[in-house]
Amino acid sequence: MVRVWRNWTGEQVCIPAEVVQPASTAEVVAAVSRARETGRLPVRVAGAGHSFTDAVLTEGTLLDLSRMSRVLDVDRALGRVRVQAGITLHAMSEALLEHGLGFENLGDIDVQSVAGACATGTHGTGAALRNLSANVVGMQLVCADGTVRELDGGDELRAARVSIGALGVVTELTLQCQPAFVLRGHDAPRPLSDVIASLDSLADGARHFEMYVFPHSDLALTRTNEIVDSPPRPPGRVDRFVNDILVPNVGLRAACEVGRRVPRAIPAIDRFMARAFSERVRVDRSHRIFASPRYVRFTEMEQAFPREAASVVVPQIKAALERYPVVFPIEVRFVAGDDALISPAAGRDSVYVAVHNFRGMPWEAPFRAVQEIGDAWQARPHWGKRHFHTAATLAPRYEAWETFADVRRSFDPTGTFANAYVKRVLGGELSR
Repeated sequence: MVRVWRNWTGEQVCIPAEVVQPASTAEVVAAVSRARETGRLPVRVAGAGHSFTDAVLTEGTLLDLSRMSRVLDVDRALGRVRVQAGITLHAMSEALLEHGLGFENLGDIDVQSVAGACATGTHGTGAALRNLSANVVGMQLVCADGTVRELDGGDELRAARVSIGALGVVTELTLQCQPAFVLRGHDAPRPLSDVIASLDSLADGARHFEMYVFPHSDLALTRTNEIVDSPPRPPGRVDRFVNDILVPNVGLRAACEVGRRVPRAIPAIDRFMARAFSERVRVDRSHRIFASPRYVRFTEMEQAFPREAASVVVPQIKAALERYPVVFPIEVRFVAGDDALISPAAGRDSVYVAVHNFRGMPWEAPFRAVQEIGDAWQARPHWGKRHFHTAATLAPRYEAWETFADVRRSFDPTGTFANAYVKRVLGGELSR
């Protein structure tokens, strides 16, 4: 039976020779060994399909780890949790809460698998907080020769934390978690000029700060989350419908549909959408504040700039997008540097700037214009989102690029896990 795999947007498609749904590390070992014996290569792993790139695509063997979704061990004293790689961020968050624990930080989407989110450098926002993979303190990984390695430190773990699946199949992870906490989330529209003028102080003055900016609008929606010592007060049904479904999903989709049909109306649509978001306060469990439902399909590019670029590049990117039919807002988030070898935030505090466009609307020209702005700052791409880089353009942007390449050669010397995306962005020559 032919099995077609598609990502979340439906834009990335492949027909693997074999799709395997292992339920254990032993079954992963068997699948990788069989793929090598039969030549059904490369071997790639599908998480939740939320990457916008061709990172998963293969004509060989596709491993679907959705059956590997259990919490294996919880050490409440140390706050460390061992899980199978296919568990989603949402499911793990709910499981952690039962043990009085939670993630230190999360992004605004939590449907991804834990392993996939780490492998692509997924992050939340918080100037003093690192991306998700920085909390990985141990990992089990199946290598190309079928051996199972336990990683607990050194360059191998630093490489495996963010690896785009190029080292092998991650089957289990141990993550450092935090005592469960409650957040007070405050959304407020403000004049964009005021926000840009005080961007550094806003980012440093809150545990979590981010903002959204529509092209053609002079408003910014700021979002600040702080830990509070009070019980959660989840929003009521009407509040949730209006602020989580109606405006950001139903309203945005309608705006995008109109913009796709009548591009000349986009400036007015952007200004209307910016004014549609009102001030809002929520108090709830952390993961329910971090993540929001996303029902509008889009494609996305995100770049990690040096932190000091923030107030300069946001206006530049806004101006660049105003030359194209783009309805979606720009998203700006702050992340502390980390030590994963090819993390987008490796070795430097970063500001992430994400741009999007509605599925079916042209994205390449505006995204190329935004990447050109990033090139002037040696910005690094989010590995799971659209970009136009190759290994040649990326290597100079990472101090530990060759160290990662050495680890990759030792784990997968013949390219068992190297599909077209991996070869393009990390290089195709493995042996020396």
